[in-house]
Amino acid sequence: MRVVLAPDSFKGSVSAVEVVAALSRGWALERPEDELIPVPLADGGEGTLDVLASSDPGATWQTVRVTGPDGAPVDARWLLLSDGTAGVELARSSGLPLMGTLDAVHATTAGLGEQLLAAVRHPRTRRVLVALGGSATTDGGAGALQALGARLVDVSGSEVGPGGAALRELRQLDRSGLVEPPAGGVRCLVDVTAPLLGPVGAAAQFGPQKGASSDDVAVLEAALRRYAEVVGGAPDQPGAGAAGGTAFGLATVWGARLVPGAPEVAQAAGLPRLLGDADLVVTGEGRFDAQSFGGKVVGHVLEQASALGTPQMIVAGSVAVAPPSTVVASADLTGLAGGLDAALADPHRWLVEAGSRLATQATSHISINSGALATQRSHP
Repeated sequence: MRVVLAPDSFKGSVSAVEVVAALSRGWALERPEDELIPVPLADGGEGTLDVLASSDPGATWQTVRVTGPDGAPVDARWLLLSDGTAGVELARSSGLPLMGTLDAVHATTAGLGEQLLAAVRHPRTRRVLVALGGSATTDGGAGALQALGARLVDVSGSEVGPGGAALRELRQLDRSGLVEPPAGGVRCLVDVTAPLLGPVGAAAQFGPQKGASSDDVAVLEAALRRYAEVVGGAPDQPGAGAAGGTAFGLATVWGARLVPGAPEVAQAAGLPRLLGDADLVVTGEGRFDAQSFGGKVVGHVLEQASALGTPQMIVAGSVAVAPPSTVVASADLTGLAGGLDAALADPHRWLVEAGSRLATQATSHISINSGALATQRSHP
């Protein structure tokens, strides 16, 4: 039996690559004869580049020293894929864990722009893919655009300072020095549908988790509104609020396209082709709930597999809602471990156990379907 293992990471616990490895170990204990096909996935947030690297043997890592979100230097890696795509992950240059002290008002995306500049200047770069999850910032991508050569100036003609709050002083955008994107364009992977402004926008929805008080949120909201008035664009576009509005800035000023992260990464990893030849797919994430179908990896995998008639299994740290009828079995690490704390203490152990448990359930659920799939493959 051909089994595609296509999970997301279990955020804050184990990467998608580690999830695949542990599930494979457990599955092989019960069904060593099966062909296990590793397809770790991501939704455009942290870990996206690791996933892309695992699916491209010709990919090479590049490192550049950049300005971190709090102004301190950071060594940020980006990925050059074998087809000339430069993969840049905002979390590696402007991510929340890089902040010594949370400061949503002053944190900057300058480092992201410096990453992008290095990627664009590489002679093999044909296009750019930007993973926008995990930001510490709410500056609308202004810092990144300044690093790329745009000038954001106040009434005196001076550049506005770093951070979202400084955008209250913005009066003009000068694009004359802006570095051109590569010929193949720029695509920004977003894992949220938030607009730039309003109660579910970049400041109000995500500012508090970056350290913003209620007063800070009001300041940032006003600053981002001023930013949108000056640079134009479509602040109401779904996803414009991603990464503290960085999606809006890159789309409006640098011509980037905003695309849902999960389908884009899945396509790059070859998931559609692999599902077409599979007898079963196992996907998973830290918590399976109603939000799993809102642009997340698991929802995308289930939808794609259902369209092809491929049976599905789910593994999750916790399963909060009943899976759809196309899911033939599921494993809950919290249940296997006897509690959340135990599951978090040793997630690799319980992922191995989950792989073993799911493998024992595979035969009865898949045997009929496998025959049907075999018939379909022989008569395309």
